[in-house]
Amino acid sequence: MYKFVTVFIAVILIIGFSAVDCVWAQGAEKTLQLSLFNPIQVRPEETSIFLLRVNLIYGKNVSVKGLDIGIVNHCTGGVTKGIQWGLVGFVEGDFIGWQDHFVNISGGTFTGLQSGFYNDLDNGEAFQFGFINRARTVSGFQLGFVNYTESMYGLQIGLINFIKEKDKLPVLPIVNWSF
Repeated sequence: MYKFVTVFIAVILIIGFSAVDCVWAQGAEKTLQLSLFNPIQVRPEETSIFLLRVNLIYGKNVSVKGLDIGIVNHCTGGVTKGIQWGLVGFVEGDFIGWQDHFVNISGGTFTGLQSGFYNDLDNGEAFQFGFINRARTVSGFQLGFVNYTESMYGLQIGLINFIKEKDKLPVLPIVNWSF
């Protein structure tokens, strides 16, 4: 009985999202994406997703605004907003929200939280929480075993903390800062 109810609810949700998709998404932005791996996905990779993207193995779209879950989540541009959760998250454009993967990579301007084993961002305002945190330019806080940034306005706490552009004491154990 439990399996039947679960399947019934899933079917109702898919039908509901499809109906909402027809009403809300007038342009290239669609409300639902389901992907086995690119290109085997409901929507083509040139589509922006609003609301929910589920990637069973690997999903690739321009951007996602909402919940993005799966093994590998890849956004190629635009602005991605919301929560990205899985094993690997790769955003080539701007990101606003929370990236929570084993590996997080953000190539555009990042605003929010990165949590995982390895966190990497190009520039932004962020809290990075992981074993290894790397940023080119960041304003915020890094908490991890190894923290590295080229330029920082903020605080690092970890075993090894490195701020490349800092004139005096660019490498410090336990805590490092640049204000």
